[in-house]
Amino acid sequence: MKRTAYYNVVPQMQDQWPIKKALTFSDVDITHPFLTLSRQQVETHIMVYMTPQQQEHLRGEGQVGFNAQDDDTGEMSVMKLKWRGSYYNLIGKWGKVVREKGLEVGQEIKLRWLNGCLHFSVPQNQIVTMPPPIRMIAAPLAHDHWPIRKVLTSSDVDPNHPFLPLPRKTVEEHILVHWVPQERERLRKEEQVSINARDYDSGDTHGMKLKWRGNYYNLIGKWGTIIRHKGLGVGQEIRIRWTNGCLYFSVPDERFVAAASGHDNWPIKKALTLSDVDTNHPFLTLPGKAVEDHILFYWTHQAREQLRDEHQVGVNARDGDTGDVYVMKLKWRGSYYNLIGKWGKIIREKRLQVGREIRVRWDNGCLIFSVPQ
Repeated sequence: MKRTAYYNVVPQMQDQWPIKKALTFSDVDITHPFLTLSRQQVETHIMVYMTPQQQEHLRGEGQVGFNAQDDDTGEMSVMKLKWRGSYYNLIGKWGKVVREKGLEVGQEIKLRWLNGCLHFSVPQNQIVTMPPPIRMIAAPLAHDHWPIRKVLTSSDVDPNHPFLPLPRKTVEEHILVHWVPQERERLRKEEQVSINARDYDSGDTHGMKLKWRGNYYNLIGKWGTIIRHKGLGVGQEIRIRWTNGCLYFSVPDERFVAAASGHDNWPIKKALTLSDVDTNHPFLTLPGKAVEDHILFYWTHQAREQLRDEHQVGVNARDGDTGDVYVMKLKWRGSYYNLIGKWGKIIREKRLQVGREIRVRWDNGCLIFSVPQ
């Protein structure tokens, strides 16, 4: 009851529309209609205002139904919010909304929770009419010769499970935007498409596949061969672009960033969400990339192998504020990791609440965390 009372007194957002996003290809695909929303946005600006019964139903069943109102037309629909791990999908009548409003890539949708109902709006004056068409027909590579860049993580260079995950937004803005409609349609229907990929550094060409995985895409096929031939390691930067019907990639030797985390004493920071402070189901969720870049990076090869095989590994965790040490577990959940074990005890003792910032780092074989007052 005490926690419920806390949620009820969270002040209503200063912004009338706290959730805003530019619609992507998958958001407006009427063959697989759903709107993807980030987990932090949903838990901070929607779930926190739901009734305890709705919250419990969402946790238990993985989805919850509610009324959704189109504030542009006043039309009401019954929709569902579905938990997908690191994000949520809005489903139900979303396909109908896409068709009736004529939604297109680049339009901005705004959402909020008010009086027990989800409200959404796609203002006409917010339509991004120029950039998408320009990108759809333009062959030039914009301002950046390599618009997609990422620092390779331990899972990216694992030859036993070879795939390179790329964020959905970057793929759709810098790769799919150059495809013809038929290719994009085949990707939506079959969820994967064969492509040619050329190593810019060596000139080698590989037959690969781009596979759609919800909020990201996997590059698969010959990725294991590329890992071995190029000797790829954690911390190297890969650059990607689409040119003349082919995916080009490059991994310059001089871009190795082995000690990137040293610039910040606390490389992992996050605002605690509703699920992070739930003492009934205690776990702290950490983004996969952050964990792999700033924690697993320092582990031995054997420890990383154990995590992949068993999906969890015991770790020592120290509260940097009090000095208390706990025996906990880091659990791999695909695109994110959960810190479990004594997390419920930590929530109660530190009286953690939604919105507080937790900081995490790995130091001398121990996970250190801090929640500054």
